[in-house]
Amino acid sequence: MAAEDRAVREQLLAAGELADGYHPRMEAVHVGNAARLMAILDRIGWPGRHAVGEQAGYAAWLVLQHSIGDPPLLRRGLALVEAAADRGELDRTLVATLADRICVLEGRPQRHGTQFEWDAAGELNPSPIDDPERVDARRRQLGMEPLADHTARMRARAVAEGETPPKDYAAWRANSEAWLRRVGWR
Repeated sequence: MAAEDRAVREQLLAAGELADGYHPRMEAVHVGNAARLMAILDRIGWPGRHAVGEQAGYAAWLVLQHSIGDPPLLRRGLALVEAAADRGELDRTLVATLADRICVLEGRPQRHGTQFEWDAAGELNPSPIDDPERVDARRRQLGMEPLADHTARMRARAVAEGETPPKDYAAWRANSEAWLRRVGWR
């Protein structure tokens, strides 16, 4: 599931088709993977590293992180990954990343600065952060690099991967908000 997710993303990036919204092909992969992950969670609970190995455990987290069209699954998954981290099955930075993703999707400020978006000026920046003066202290507690370093790395990655800002920022923003309402985040 994770390999298919990455492959489709790379194909859409190479074709220049990711900049202007949630591509239907990417969404279809995420929806299908979300359904498969839900079945796994129903059957065995969180597939942590002790049950399925490090690589498969990370793949499950990636699939969950990308299940943005299924708010109940992400919220359920957050509780499961928090418990998995408590058992040593998952790195706490992954919990923070998922929690930040949910905050941003719900329209709330994130805590750890893991989620990024293009702004109206065409620059990639962290989505709004709760208590930004303390974000580096929260990141440091989890062994994460300072936000300024992370931001520079995310911007460099976007350039290396050929990511570009939306061509029409206002339309992109309006479409994003409409999608967030349609799937139940707002």
